[in-house]
Amino acid sequence: MIHGPSLAIGAAIASIAIIIAFVGFDGISSQTELVIEPAPTVQQVGPAKITMNTFLANGSPLLGNPSAPVTLIEFGDYQCHFCNVFFHSTEGDILKNYVETGKVKIIFKDYNIIGPDSVSASYGAHCAKDQGAFWEYHDILYSNWTGENNGWASSENLGKFANEIGLDMDVWTQCMLDGTHSQTILASNEDAKSLGITGTPAFFVIDSDGKTTKLFGAQPYDTFEKVFENALQK
Repeated sequence: MIHGPSLAIGAAIASIAIIIAFVGFDGISSQTELVIEPAPTVQQVGPAKITMNTFLANGSPLLGNPSAPVTLIEFGDYQCHFCNVFFHSTEGDILKNYVETGKVKIIFKDYNIIGPDSVSASYGAHCAKDQGAFWEYHDILYSNWTGENNGWASSENLGKFANEIGLDMDVWTQCMLDGTHSQTILASNEDAKSLGITGTPAFFVIDSDGKTTKLFGAQPYDTFEKVFENALQK
């Protein structure tokens, strides 16, 4: 059963999503060409204002050992087809071989380019974060993905997901209604645009010296393995 208040969040979430959707995200939802490119240079000064915070701030809690020498940043959209492909085909091996072994830590950042439900899903995850369950909610979202803009991430379903992972529904619902994490989500989207990201998923691998490598698309595990191993040689 869904806790009563969760059924009332639809209109509020929709209004929040519409406001954010009209900010003007100019990315594309499906990038078929998978490429590795040099990442934008970190700048201490200058008009681009790209700093380490552009990569590290406004995202999820760290997944993995905070002292891991390599950081993987993923910019994703919960409705994105290729983000879902990455989650099911590649992320598990990265977790097993690099995160659980203390070599890599992961941060997920929002880039909402598919539609209003993408924004609502981001709110759901961040409100789960307040209860220490960001990654559980992140996982249940991708585990229930059925397509883009087809209703699977509706406000009612987001409430069901929160209930399924055992969240305090009163607290989660109030967070959704209040739009508590609107600035974080907006700032993450601005970070994505400042980094020149044009689709999701997009990844940045940062080694211990701060050197970054950019990967576009649902890259296979072997690609990540090569980049990680190179970064770990530092």
